[in-house]
Amino acid sequence: LTWLRQFHCSIKDILYHPTVQQMKDYPHHGRTNCYDHCRHVAYFNYKWCRALNLDCRSAARAGMLHDLFLYDWHTHGKENARKYFKLNHTERDIILNHMWPVTLLHIPRTREGWIIVIADKYCGLLETLRFI
Repeated sequence: LTWLRQFHCSIKDILYHPTVQQMKDYPHHGRTNCYDHCRHVAYFNYKWCRALNLDCRSAARAGMLHDLFLYDWHTHGKENARKYFKLNHTERDIILNHMWPVTLLHIPRTREGWIIVIADKYCGLLETLRFI
């Protein structure tokens, strides 16, 4: 399998989950919606973690779920992914700590968690500037 196909296989059960599909209804970073933002982050998180020989499958899955809130995260900080998916330690770390340094107390504990901090900011910037 090509790496792109492996990426898709890592997240396909998440992509088509009804709750995840609802993320398409929530605007995020200008003209992007939450679903597309998470797909972008999952892609870069997978790609960069794969290049660094890290757990790219967990990185992709957590990337797709990192903003699964379906409400304004500024007023509600709960993490919803565990309600719908079984998460391993790395996926939990990525999801719970991806907003560092905005949330100073939530520091990533895994290398994959640090990668998503960069991937999330990178995608958010590109989406805001309408490059992706």
